[in-house]
Order: sequence, then structure tokens, then C-alpha cells
Amino acid sequence: MKVSDNPYFQQDVEAAASNTAPDWDAFRGKNILVTGSTGLLGTQIVLTLLMANENRSLGLTVYALVRSEEKAQRVFGKVLCDSLVFIKGDIMQPINTDAKIDFIIHAANPTSSKFFVENPVETITTTVCGTRKLLQFAYEKKAESVVFLSSLEVYGIPQNESGIVTEKDSGYIDPMSVRSSYSEGKRMAETLCVSYASEYGVPVKVARLCQSLGSGVDYNDGRVFAQFARAAIEGTDIVLKTDGSTERNYSYISDAVAGILTVLTKGETAQAYNIANEAAGITIRNLAQLYCDMFSDGRSKVVFDIAEDATKLGYNPKMKILLDTSKLRALGWEPRVGLEEIFGRLVKSMKYDKQAAE
Repeated sequence: MKVSDNPYFQQDVEAAASNTAPDWDAFRGKNILVTGSTGLLGTQIVLTLLMANENRSLGLTVYALVRSEEKAQRVFGKVLCDSLVFIKGDIMQPINTDAKIDFIIHAANPTSSKFFVENPVETITTTVCGTRKLLQFAYEKKAESVVFLSSLEVYGIPQNESGIVTEKDSGYIDPMSVRSSYSEGKRMAETLCVSYASEYGVPVKVARLCQSLGSGVDYNDGRVFAQFARAAIEGTDIVLKTDGSTERNYSYISDAVAGILTVLTKGETAQAYNIANEAAGITIRNLAQLYCDMFSDGRSKVVFDIAEDATKLGYNPKMKILLDTSKLRALGWEPRVGLEEIFGRLVKSMKYDKQAAE
């Protein structure tokens, strides 16, 4: 199945669809709803399911919740078929379908740090109220399994020096910070998930994702990893607004998609699972230097222009946070793409998209 002219995008979807960790047979003859289906992760989840459907003759149908059918037609133009059904709507409104829905992947949520600080009310309400509507829908449809895509940000600032966090850990989040609209919203949405599981028997699991990236990232994406890639491609300096000491681990998009589908098909109800590459931990400063050294042909360098208040730019407080993925790996999942390849493939994919658009 051809999903994209971008060879890196094509390869990533093929990699996720061929991953053996998810229980693909669980999807045989089933209907799967994906919210946030035209976002970065949502798009690759939909395409991965469609490719697995073709390769494994699963007979599944993907129902993609979309706000704009025009955008959906553009995003999924190469794979339009009877196995892909668009449902036009918004996660804040009732989902309009009479179809039986067996599995649900809830990926609809704001992802821009700038949006969090400029629209904190909308960030909270979309996360919490949207998730409640989705869980109620899952209850009414008697869904077999639901996965809510959460974030490492629910951990706040880790209290241990190593920064390594398991699903049982909890760090500090300042509720008086506008930037916490996202973190606190995700925490409350997770509690809603376990509440619906306890009170109504909804079989919902939580996937706590680190920053996941790869092909499909828009060339003008405002997130730090995309800004660095763009600078390396264009040969401009990487300007850091902080000292760059924050350290976290990352995951490649094909690994993240496989992890999400593993949680959906093998995870336990009312349990959370970290998704990250434990070996792909790096500070922001060292990441910027990696881009300059490996991907800019020597044209870029790291410079500092420290902001007086970085939180106004949407940045989190300085921290070291490294997700422990033992729980997910016990389900048979392992990351396949290492640190340098994660960012190298991102640069190559963005460069391809830039050249294709010119």
C-alpha cells in the first residue's frame, strides 16, 4: 500500500504495521475509532491500521473523527477506500455514528506549548471535557478496549535525582502556572479514565508518551525538535532561550504507534504505560549541538539568548525526566529506532517535504 510519496513516511508506516508487538488478530473484523486522526500521531495510527489491514487481511474498518473533511481528504488522499470512514465532528460534541465501535484510540488534544499558555482554558476543557464525552461514548458503544493518549507531563518535575520515573511516580506541578493547563488537564483526564473503568466498566488504558517525532512533522512545526531540524536544514544558528539543561528521552513515531496499539490490545484496564526509548535520553543543549554537528554540514552553531521568563514562551521548568518502559516492554514491545536515527530521519523527512513543496 502506498501511503505517501515521502519515502521516510512510507517506511515509517510500513515499520509500524509490521511490528509484532500489537495483537493484530484482535482487530480482525472490528471497527476502530481514532480521534485526532489528522494530527501527527493520529494520521500515522490510521495509516498503520489500514496497511496492516491490507497486509494481514484483517477486514477491519477505521472510523476517523475529523473536523475538516477537506483536510482529511488531503491527508488520506492516497488511501481512500471502504475501510476508511470519516466522521465529521469535534471531540467537544457528541460523536455522530450508528456504527458499532469496538476499539477507540483517543488522540485528540492540543499539542503546542504556545497554545497552552495563550489558550489555557481551551486546553483544559478540550482535554477534560472532550475525554469525558469520549468515555461516555465508549460506555454506550460497549467498546472492547480504549486507549487514552496522555503525556510524560503528568509526572511534573520528578523528585528523585536520577529523573527516572515509573508509572507509579508523581512529581510537582504548580497549579498556579498557566502552563500547567496541559499537565493538570492530562492528570484529570487520566483520573476520569480510571473512574469510568471503576464505575461503568469501560476498558480504558492510558499511554503516557514522551515527545514522539519522525516523518509527518510539518516543516513549519513550532516545537523545539522541529525548530532545530529546520535550522540544520537551512544552515542557520540554533538559538536557545534557556540554558538547555532539561533532559528527557524521546521516541520515534513508528515505535510510538506500535506502543499505542500494544497498549490497546494487550494492556490492562485502568493501567498506565510509559512509551519512550530509554536509550534516547539527551539534554536540550546537547540535542541542539547534535543537530549542528551531524545534520547542518557545519553551517549551524548553538547560541544562547536566555529569556527572562521562559514559561511565557510555553517552556516547562528545568527538569530531568526519563521514562522507565519496563511495564510496556513486558507486553512484548521494544523500541527499534535509536537516538541519532530518530533525529536524522526527522531531518531527512522534513528536507524531502521542503524540496517537494518548492
